[in-house]
Amino acid sequence: MHNKISSENIKELRSKTGAGMTDCKKALESSNGDISIAIETLRKKGLTIADKKSTRLAAEGLIESYIHAGSRIGVLLEINCETDFVARQPEFQQLAKNIAMQIVACQSVKYVSRDDIPKEVVLYEKDLELQKEDLVNKPDEIKIKIAQGRVDKRLKELSLMEQDFIRESSITVEELIKQHISLLGENIKIRRFQKFLLGEGLDSKSNTFVDEISSMIQSK
Repeated sequence: MHNKISSENIKELRSKTGAGMTDCKKALESSNGDISIAIETLRKKGLTIADKKSTRLAAEGLIESYIHAGSRIGVLLEINCETDFVARQPEFQQLAKNIAMQIVACQSVKYVSRDDIPKEVVLYEKDLELQKEDLVNKPDEIKIKIAQGRVDKRLKELSLMEQDFIRESSITVEELIKQHISLLGENIKIRRFQKFLLGEGLDSKSNTFVDEISSMIQSK
């Protein structure tokens, strides 16, 4: 027997997921009023819908910029959707702002996804790990396995889509985008971004303030 689902429960679930009222009600009913289970149900449903839309052309969208306080680090981001109508929606525009902030907060991120990482970078990281002193005397099979695990970790650090979302660490950036695909009904793609760091490459400059920026953003 289902617990009675109140309008407050439905509104709370909707505010947390962005899903429609009817979908929220059904998810709460199927989870017997357990909001955490309902969130997971909607998330899985959203990801399924997002996967179906992932091959559709996304040629509209916007260019978003984010300059952190102090004007020492910033980013330009191109994020695409299918229509100009969705590009004007506040949910899409907020998504763009959040992604731009995410890029600034993630010092190691250089590529949109793992698929965008050049093969020569992957090979370089693999060679680097295989040559480390702690692996020299290990059997080849074990050495390769350990090195591959370290490389996978490094590639994850380089990929924006695999980062935990700074405002909700229980989901990744990829899952965040898929949630918005489900919410807005269109394919959404991060096409490219460029990070700008004041004095980057100059010996007289220190980049330690990036860590401070990251903690400040996450505390907002």
